[in-house]
Amino acid sequence: MNVTVAKSAGFCFGVKRAVELVYEQTSKEGPLYTYGPIIHNEEVVKDLEKRGVRVIESIDQLPELEKGRVIIRSHGVGRAVQDQIEEAGFEVLDATCPFVKKIHRIVAEHSAAGEHIIIIGNPTHPEVEGIRGWCDPEETTVIETVQDAENFTLPEKKSICIVSQTTYNNNKFKNLVEIIENKGYYISICILNTICNATDERQTEARSLAKKSQAMIVVGGSHSSNTQKLFEICKDECENTYYIQTLEDLDLTELRGLDDVGITAGASTPNNIIEEVQKYVRNEL
Repeated sequence: MNVTVAKSAGFCFGVKRAVELVYEQTSKEGPLYTYGPIIHNEEVVKDLEKRGVRVIESIDQLPELEKGRVIIRSHGVGRAVQDQIEEAGFEVLDATCPFVKKIHRIVAEHSAAGEHIIIIGNPTHPEVEGIRGWCDPEETTVIETVQDAENFTLPEKKSICIVSQTTYNNNKFKNLVEIIENKGYYISICILNTICNATDERQTEARSLAKKSQAMIVVGGSHSSNTQKLFEICKDECENTYYIQTLEDLDLTELRGLDDVGITAGASTPNNIIEEVQKYVRNEL
């Protein structure tokens, strides 16, 4: 069997930076927290918990916690959330991905100029929630689907600024932007494709690999948006596409008798898990 692992599989720059910061801080004394899971990978979060890192899920928990360091996860948070953590007496260490921070600056500037902000992405994803936290909530719309784009209206014509969740599907982004543009509900429109270059490269490589593979294995956390997008892309090109979090989820009976298997992984997937899956498939089949 020929097993090919995508070159771009695994930690991206922003995730690697965030994870390294947390591990570095575990060697120092005092309580250490992350605001939300540092990345969307259960195995990494479990390992950090063993090292004493606690996950804060809500601002409401702060009064109950011993003062210490709070690391803002790679997805980022809204301005008000960060201010509240600092005001509660915690030291804030910001591990927000630089590409996400750039979006924060963009939407803050355009929102302050009175423009309506459109964020293309998943409204419940922490990155999108964080981006919304840098805009005027009354002048911000999140669009995820074609139906959302078709239903979009404004009570009056305004200037619009469109950005994207960094891990959104590039082709879907272009499609939704076209629908919005054709509505004409704007005085002027600023379109900024803020999908991360690493995400675009990963998606392009996954699509190419899936086209020439008899089966694809996509490795990543169950809550990882970019991994879910990879699965959708691979599934469109290769019917035999399987989404797993760890080696334990892999059913080899689905792969027996095949000659070419491709493997890709989300930006929050550690290299050791990818290597473990690759070696197992090679050795067992």
